Amino acid sequence: MAGDESQDREPHYHGHRGRLRQRFLENGADALHDYELIELLLFNVIPRRDVKPDAKRLLAQFGSLGALFNAAPDELRAAGLKSDAAVTQIKVIQAAALKLSASRVADVPVLSSWDALMDHCQATMSHAKQEEFRILFLNKKNHLIADEVQQRGTIDHAPVYPREVMKRALELGATALILLHNHPSGDPTPSRSDIDMTKLLVQAASPLNIVIHDHVVIGKGQTASFRSLGLM
Repeated sequence: MAGDESQDREPHYHGHRGRLRQRFLENGADALHDYELIELLLFNVIPRRDVKPDAKRLLAQFGSLGALFNAAPDELRAAGLKSDAAVTQIKVIQAAALKLSASRVADVPVLSSWDALMDHCQATMSHAKQEEFRILFLNKKNHLIADEVQQRGTIDHAPVYPREVMKRALELGATALILLHNHPSGDPTPSRSDIDMTKLLVQAASPLNIVIHDHVVIGKGQTASFRSLGLM
């Protein structure tokens, strides 16, 4: 009977899932819209529902894939991801991406892999909702010894203490530093206080024969280098 046939027929999204997976495998991520990449993630944890509306809603709410992956678990739940499996799926992807970007700057001279370093900093810092002051500690060969967040602050300020920075550099045996901090507003233009703070750190480092290669401000999708801007 026709009614029985309609009951046996698979939901329309089953075929869609297979086609989307095949398109991804054959053509890669560039062949998919951002919301379709989110769909692929949700397929594994929401097996019996059309997840395209969920994917589009999440992308619209967070504004970008980067913001979605960097959202806290509570923010993801508030956005409608009630399943712990779905939240975990997104956070695992973020963790894997951060480890991959970090591996690209490990065990190589940092200054010769600058683009990879900036990609890593964008991934780790550009979506933070508070200012973070981060330091890359380098050895004589400019290999990375440590990557540490020294201070976390408010939406537009993170306190920096030159004495504590130099103390930590000496503890690690670092001979050079790269300073980093983010602007949650998204605009990486250095502020007057950023410039003054950098001068204090350079002055504190000089008697200790510690070189500060650069201070980079991380915005959303863009960076500002003090050295390139002639500020140090």
